Amino acid sequence: MHTDPIVEEIRKIRDEIAAKFNYDVDAIGEDARQRDLLGDRPVVRRAPRPPMKPNVLPAKTA
Repeated sequence: MHTDPIVEEIRKIRDEIAAKFNYDVDAIGEDARQRDLLGDRPVVRRAPRPPMKPNVLPAKTA
């Protein structure tokens, strides 16, 4: 089976990050949120979309 070096690198990095936080998903998520807040990339926030009207078919007449 062929192994993709990019996938292998991503898996290695993912495991290193998880091990750093003792595989605690909450701690990993909190770290990601903190890095987002401290990052220098702009964050785009959009207004929520208006709710869609339900697609209701007309009742059949007998």
